[in-house]
Amino acid sequence: MSELLRIEHISKRFGDFYANRDIGLTIESGEIHTLLGENGAGKSTLMNILIGLYQPTEGKIFLRGKEVRIESPSQAVNLGIGMVHQHFMLVDAMTVFENIILGDRRAKGLFVDRDARRKEIEDLAGRYGFNVQLDRLITEISVGEQQRVEILKALYRGAELLILDEPTAALTDIEVEGLFEVMEKLKAEGKSIIFISHKMREVLHISDRITILRAGENVGTVERGELDGQGLANLMIGRELSESHYEKHEPDGRTVAVMDHISYHKDSKHNGLNDVTMKIHAGEIVGIAGVDGNGQTQLAQILTGVIAPEEGSLSLKDSRVSAFDPLEFIRSGTAHVPEDRNLQGLVSDMSIADNLVLKRTETEQFSRGHGLLLKRKAISSYAADMAEKYDIRCRSIEQDVRSLSGGNQQKVILAREMESGPDLLVVAHPTRGLDIGATRFVRDQMVAARDRGVGVLLISADFDEILEMSDRILVLFEGQIMGEYSGKNPPIDEISMAMTGK
Repeated sequence: MSELLRIEHISKRFGDFYANRDIGLTIESGEIHTLLGENGAGKSTLMNILIGLYQPTEGKIFLRGKEVRIESPSQAVNLGIGMVHQHFMLVDAMTVFENIILGDRRAKGLFVDRDARRKEIEDLAGRYGFNVQLDRLITEISVGEQQRVEILKALYRGAELLILDEPTAALTDIEVEGLFEVMEKLKAEGKSIIFISHKMREVLHISDRITILRAGENVGTVERGELDGQGLANLMIGRELSESHYEKHEPDGRTVAVMDHISYHKDSKHNGLNDVTMKIHAGEIVGIAGVDGNGQTQLAQILTGVIAPEEGSLSLKDSRVSAFDPLEFIRSGTAHVPEDRNLQGLVSDMSIADNLVLKRTETEQFSRGHGLLLKRKAISSYAADMAEKYDIRCRSIEQDVRSLSGGNQQKVILAREMESGPDLLVVAHPTRGLDIGATRFVRDQMVAARDRGVGVLLISADFDEILEMSDRILVLFEGQIMGEYSGKNPPIDEISMAMTGK
């Protein structure tokens, strides 16, 4: 192999805070190099330096042996560096073809030879086995197809180094297999890939080399096979991390939520519910097992008042719900950690402090005149306490919440919801995209809530998470409850069959 990229002594400082400190890294031609680290370890900052969004405070970057200064994303593209972000950068109102040619530097003025470009894209797609529908709108294709469009767009622009940021987070198992096949083809052609993932099994399967970042520093690069998953996890967090087994609880009999023969769009197999009856007791975690897209979203929306059922009834703390209004559900003691923390859980342009008190701005603790005049000192003091209590790693509680890593954003949501003193906590995909340390923290918080007497509904596409966390397990398939199982010694084969509808 020959060296494609080398960075030497790279540091990035924001005020007195170092996001990256004295990092060295080498990427060879034709290798898949994984970047592993906890949320907030500095991975995103380092990648933003490589694609020209940030300028390093110190250090040098060498590409094919020549020192370069990458001052903008367009310059990174010209140098052959492409990135597929975890949250895709596609224009929904445009077709696949239009997204790929958008910004084509070969266009002469306003003229684009669409037929020639289309032939090039079709040839490129065929070369890597991409089945893309060029004339479909982005909103009309699946998440997996959108990801292939992003990869194809980067290759069309001549990427020799492809950065994939959490590329499997929202993919099905079959789509993950397809992605790995594409990655192997790219590697065989001599292209290089920086793969960012928290899924240890994937890292050990696809990587040639693995670099571990911790607290903004490079703590080592290893060949695949040098360390097992436990060894890599210990390097990530800087301490021994023993496997966790949560004690399973029997509830005390009080119900916090009862769904009685609830239906919603029951003819829709993937976006509805069909005659669902279930109970959530105080002091238990009820896990919903099932392949994502079998009514889980609608289940969470009904339990939090976002949508109203078309049939059946819902009772919260023995009181039948008559009006499905999220604000009324909040007032009745329902907390919600939504499946999309950016779109549903946070106001990204607001500060960490303001996000922490979003539900309580009308209280006497944080305002005068029922929200007319906020008590900024009280909010700041409270936010500082919450940042310490929930280990929210930030430069300042006044920074925009969008600037935090995914794990720290999730901690902001957890802090806000947990501190509201809920009776019912609805949690959807709480550890998706999180590293091992943040995952442990989130799970510990759910168990602590349960032990305080909160009824917890856990929705997760991670079967291992459902098995580890749940006191009771319900299987949801095509909007129907297929079975109920104890969380103690659950029959895994039986649950797996129920998840397929059998």
